[in-house]
Amino acid sequence: MSLVCDNCQEAKATVHITDTIPEKRERHLCKQCAEREGVLIKQTHQTTADILQEFIKHKAGVGEMDDKSCPQCGMTFREFRMKGQLGCPHDYEAFRSFLLPLIERAHNGGSHHVGKVPGSAGSDAKHRTELTRLRRELDEAVRNEQYEDAARIRDRMHILETEVSETS
Repeated sequence: MSLVCDNCQEAKATVHITDTIPEKRERHLCKQCAEREGVLIKQTHQTTADILQEFIKHKAGVGEMDDKSCPQCGMTFREFRMKGQLGCPHDYEAFRSFLLPLIERAHNGGSHHVGKVPGSAGSDAKHRTELTRLRRELDEAVRNEQYEDAARIRDRMHILETEVSETS
């Protein structure tokens, strides 16, 4: 089933946007309407840092946070949005309520860096790294009483553990 553009109601929607701030909202746009709204449709390779910086610059429009400033360096949230860079280590705490969702999004739901596995590493190493990440996610889900998420994570862990044992 193909979707029709939410804006023009005519063309086929080929761009799908999920805004999560302040509430989760899905939008489906055709290429022309997406370009008119300033949604960048790039075919070039971008690093995660580049994507995060662009997201911060263009999508982080949280009005009530704009004038909030860091007590240490004085940087305002508005300045952070414009530059895409923090001014000092204390900014993480000053802007925590907004930064945490950005960090989790950049790290696939994690709130801390989970590292990377080199492309040349075998699937066994990748599975072990994934299992370590999933164990942390499972602990967090249980701690936050998100039992449906915990069950989903547990099931994924079981599949990975089975794959690792079969290759050993």
